[in-house]
Amino acid sequence: MLPAAFCNTIHSALDLMSIRAVIAAFVLCTPVFAHADCTAHLNEWAQALSPGRTIDANNAACKAWPQNPAQTLAVLPLPQKGATEDKTVYDVQVLVADSKTGAIIAHSYEPSAITSDAISLRGIALDTAHWQLAPHALAFGVRKSYEGSSRVNPFAATTLSLYVVDGSSLRRVLANLTTQQGNGEWDGNCAGQFSDTARVISIGPAGQGGYATLHISEKTVDSTHAEAAGQCATKNKAAKQANVTLAYDGAHYGVPAALRFDQ
Repeated sequence: MLPAAFCNTIHSALDLMSIRAVIAAFVLCTPVFAHADCTAHLNEWAQALSPGRTIDANNAACKAWPQNPAQTLAVLPLPQKGATEDKTVYDVQVLVADSKTGAIIAHSYEPSAITSDAISLRGIALDTAHWQLAPHALAFGVRKSYEGSSRVNPFAATTLSLYVVDGSSLRRVLANLTTQQGNGEWDGNCAGQFSDTARVISIGPAGQGGYATLHISEKTVDSTHAEAAGQCATKNKAAKQANVTLAYDGAHYGVPAALRFDQ
């Protein structure tokens, strides 16, 4: 188990009552696809886009888009051939589907998008916050979480990518921005040093093409652990803060290497 400091750094009348019940049931069931478990459609989407491929159901994700309920979002991780217990490389399909029919509206194919090895993929989630990047561009996010396998050199990270629907295409406009990262080195008992960084994104004024600039607020806390009087004591250093602005260049937001985690 990792140290706590490291681990702690993811919207009347009976007849009248009967009528209301019928109306409520109708509303809850329409459209059927939108309120059904969308995971039942993951395999058919995978076969439509990548025939013959098998999805990693444990890490696939889908959900109705709250900002646009007529559409459903999904992420399909597709393990490449040759996967072993120690290493799996994934191609990824990100898609938007019609919530009534399940028909695919737009998708993005990303070959060799994820490598899960000593630093392994722990989960994929859809971020449906109100990412209004431009008047004509409402984005949604894909968050990927990773965790290292070393007990004495712990590592964990979460990344965010943002996508916008552009006609029949799905464009990734922000790629693998690290929103949280923790790492450290310790003796497996108490003594060690750790660092935790969190980044918060806010939408700024419009820039090129009407796309907003993105303001990144970063906070890093370094800590040391040492045994004192039979107890493992933690000492946090003063938090370090930084701010970065990402501008849209007409195609995407460039993410500096120091803020990006590709795995």
